[in-house]
Amino acid sequence: MKITSFDDFCLWMYCQIDDAWKSMAHEFRRSGPEPTTCSDSEVLSLAILSECCGWDIETELQSRWQPHRHLFPSLPSQSRFNRRRRALQQAFDRLRQWVVARLDLAADRQCILDSVPIPVVEFQHAPRASRQWRVYGASFGKISAKQQTIYGYKLHLLLTVSGVLLDWSLTGAHERDLAAGEDLLQEHHNRVVLADKAYISAPVADALQRQRGITLLTWPRKNQRQQLPRLLYKPFQDLRRRIETVNSQLREQFRLERNHALSFFGLVTRIATKLAAHVLCVFLNRWLDQPNCLSVKHLAFPI
Repeated sequence: MKITSFDDFCLWMYCQIDDAWKSMAHEFRRSGPEPTTCSDSEVLSLAILSECCGWDIETELQSRWQPHRHLFPSLPSQSRFNRRRRALQQAFDRLRQWVVARLDLAADRQCILDSVPIPVVEFQHAPRASRQWRVYGASFGKISAKQQTIYGYKLHLLLTVSGVLLDWSLTGAHERDLAAGEDLLQEHHNRVVLADKAYISAPVADALQRQRGITLLTWPRKNQRQQLPRLLYKPFQDLRRRIETVNSQLREQFRLERNHALSFFGLVTRIATKLAAHVLCVFLNRWLDQPNCLSVKHLAFPI
């Protein structure tokens, strides 16, 4: 089977999302009547499909879907769509978890731990930024890989070596990767986790091994006496390139580092939507028996 058009992609994704929603809708029951025009599964689908295409601005989203009204005839207004998407904030992450539980690649015990910067306002505008960002932990932080300082957050990601996003957390940009990574791994057990130099700590590695059965392997600093055996250099670098592939997809196709949210809850909703969209694309590739499950761009932009 193969996706040959945008309509195909939308139909496949909607079917997967609608099936998942039927099994979890009872977790998100709210007071009042059920929607009679655009269903919750359609709102979830519209948001996720839009992120796959990089349509992350509300006005652009509305105009982009106009030629595809045959797929979603009851397209909600911009303001109503935003309200309903925020109301379904936790549903996006629950949807991602539902997919991960059914994805064979998620059973891999070998994982990769990394972080991605999430600026919320441009650096020069940070002193005048909304107080709400500070209330919810936004801070200044140095991003060594880019040699810059941002105001916002860090997104910490735990992925399998095949590129399936297992878990994530959001911390202030000033937080050390090591502390955030240790907290994130407390929800997991019996895994081999590869990480970069920011996660070096013998006490933390020992504690994770004793308490959670997690083996934390880190690329050593140049001044460390104990270095990786030469035989492990290439495998480790290959695995690091795998997470760089996923990070690149999240930045470029899903525009993870571009923030149009005006509030912390809006930001979390957008992040959860983007991450759920990526996992669903991997799931769809497996469903369609595609040889490269991380080849996600061709799904939204079929040739």
